[in-house]
Order: sequence, then structure tokens, then C-alpha cells
Amino acid sequence: MAYSSSVAAESDLEFSTSELTGALGDSVTVLPLLVALAATTSVSLPHVLVGFGVFQIVWGIYYGMPMSIEPMKALIGLAIVGSLSYPELAAAGLLAGGVLLAVGKLGLVGQLQRVVGEPVIRGVQFAVALLLLEAAVGLSAGNVPVAVAGLAVVGCLALVGYRAASVLLILAIGSVAAVATTGVPTPRLPELALFPAGTPTLSTGALEGTVAQLGMTVGNAAIATALLCGDLYDRDVSPDTLSRSMGATCLAAIPIGGIPMCHGSGGLAGKYAFGARTGGANVLLGVGYLALALVATGALLAAFPVAVLGVLLVVVALELARAAFEPVADRRSLAVVVGVGAVGLAVNVGVAFVLGAVAFWVLSSRA
Repeated sequence: MAYSSSVAAESDLEFSTSELTGALGDSVTVLPLLVALAATTSVSLPHVLVGFGVFQIVWGIYYGMPMSIEPMKALIGLAIVGSLSYPELAAAGLLAGGVLLAVGKLGLVGQLQRVVGEPVIRGVQFAVALLLLEAAVGLSAGNVPVAVAGLAVVGCLALVGYRAASVLLILAIGSVAAVATTGVPTPRLPELALFPAGTPTLSTGALEGTVAQLGMTVGNAAIATALLCGDLYDRDVSPDTLSRSMGATCLAAIPIGGIPMCHGSGGLAGKYAFGARTGGANVLLGVGYLALALVATGALLAAFPVAVLGVLLVVVALELARAAFEPVADRRSLAVVVGVGAVGLAVNVGVAFVLGAVAFWVLSSRA
């Protein structure tokens, strides 16, 4: 059944074990980035978690499905490697939020979707899957024995029909290991303040990062995610609606200490892969993030054995790749999907999106 309205019915919120495990399928793409960001910038981890918690709940209820809430990976990556300070990151996020809100209201993203062609968007999905696999290898390389053990657990549970339970078990084991290393932290409420981690600072680097992020966001977080909503959940959600909600999220979260956030096909596929089917998954995950904000310290999350998260990323990546290739019906479309995916992995998703659109237009004009 397709929905023309974005607002959910009451029945679209369920709270079950599968919703819980599905919710955690999104967190495996979020927590490693947050740990790295907290270790390399002045960001306040509790405030960031509050932002994720609030907007998981808001958009889960609004869309009535397990809508993903993820960091804007291009901007967060630049901050982690030192190219952007947190104040520059905040400025870039506010700028990106304003642009996304404006183009969504004008309906420009939907027009772009009609021009670009579906194989290009499928290629963006494939690119994200490859990037997730690359991240999985990087996370697992730090502790190969733990990663192998985690892979064995996931494989065994999947064989007997309990793949969704594997994420809950592995994350529970990792959490126990982290607490055993650091001890149980004392709960503390995050400070209420405007821009608690630094006043936004617009710079050339922030502008360049915003342009790179917008190319990735339009392709993956708006258009590809809208397509995946139909593929996985049979929901009619327009990319312009997603653009507006991402813009509103950034503009509301960053002033209270959050970071640039967006939707994304990877997180949506992750929730689906581990069992989430309703907005209840978002509510559960949002409550979890808010609870974690009370006890979060860099030391606690840094102590989590991230090698096991790498195993879970593999599951998410495979689900996203399956969704990308399953509807492909001809060689020309297949070539575009593979090409966009390869460029996305080698360069970035924004560049792959643009080059893929040009290549698709050329191929279509010759057909």
C-alpha cells in the first residue's frame, strides 16, 4: 500500500523485538563516526546524542516508518581528518540546512530526480554500499579475531533464521566489554546552552565542504532514500519532502550543540535488514540515544570493540547492494550502476552522482 501523505497513521508505530533490533541496524553507521568526531574536535558528545535522539523520534512518528537519521558523512569526515573545526562544521551544516529547506520547498529535488534517471540513483545506492564495506574492513582490521567471531555469530544466527537478533547480541556484548573497561559512568544532564561547543564560523573550507556534501545528500539522502522507501516499505515519499525535513533538522539541531544530520539509504537499508518495519524503531532508538546522552563519555564509546560493528556494516552493505541491483533490467543500466558505484568509492558520491547523470544522458541520447 502506498501513502501519498508523509504523516503516519497510529498503526505505523509498533514496539517489538524486531523493531528494536532494526533500530540498532541504523546505529552501527552512526556510533563509530560520533566516537571519532568526539575524539578529534571540540564537539560535545552528549549534545550530539540528544540531537540524534530527538530527531529519530520526530521523523519516526512523522513518516510512520524507520526513517534513517545519519551524520552528513562528507562534512563529518572533513572534521575528523582536521580539515574543518567544529565551528566550521556547524556553519557548513547550517548553510546546507538552509539550502536543503529552500530547494525542497521549491520542488527542485523532485525535478532533478526526473532528469537524472533511475540507474544513476541505483548507482548511488551501490556506491554507499561499497563505502560501508570499506568502513567495515577498516573497523574490523583493528581486531581481526573479534571481527571473525562476530561474523561467525551473525552467520550462524542468519542460517537458523535469526539474523535480526545477531545485532542485539553483538552490541550487548560490546557494551558490556566497554563498561568493564571504563566502569559505570555517572548520569549527567547535558548543559542547556546555545552553540555549547563553539560559535559557527564560515570559512572557505566550510563552503567547499558544503558543496561536496550537498551533492552527496541530494543523490543519496533525498533521491535514493525516496526510491528505497518505495522498494522496501511501499511508501510514496517525495525527495523534496525528505530535503525539507533534513533542512529543518540541521537548522534546529546545530544551535543546541548537534551536528549536520540527514536521511540516507544506508541507514534505511540497515533498519530494514535487521527487522524494522514501522516508526516505532525510531522511537526506541531515539530513547536509547537520549539515555546514552546521560552517560556518554568519549572514553566509554572509545572502549567499545568497533571491530564487531564492522561485521554489522557488512550486513547493511549487502542489503543496500541487493536493493540497488535487483530492479536493473538491461546492460546499459547495469553499466551505469556499476560505474557510479566505482566512482563513488574512488572519489566521492557527489562526483559520482554528477558524472553518472551526464553518462546516463549521453547513453540515452544515443539509444
